[in-house]
Amino acid sequence: MFDPRLHRMVGKDEGQTNHVERWFNTLRQRLARFTRKTLSFSKRDDLHNGLLRMFIYDYNLSCIS
Repeated sequence: MFDPRLHRMVGKDEGQTNHVERWFNTLRQRLARFTRKTLSFSKRDDLHNGLLRMFIYDYNLSCIS
């Protein structure tokens, strides 16, 4: 998902982990596939990745407007 050349790791002392945890919480709240493996899951990886890409696209559009 992330380009390794652009990805930069940050530690807890930098205070940016709350953004990542908030993003994971948003994913779990809005996409059932990320809550429990047994209740809702993707049968194929390409469908899972496609849904995640569509969600990120829609989420970014909602943040802009």
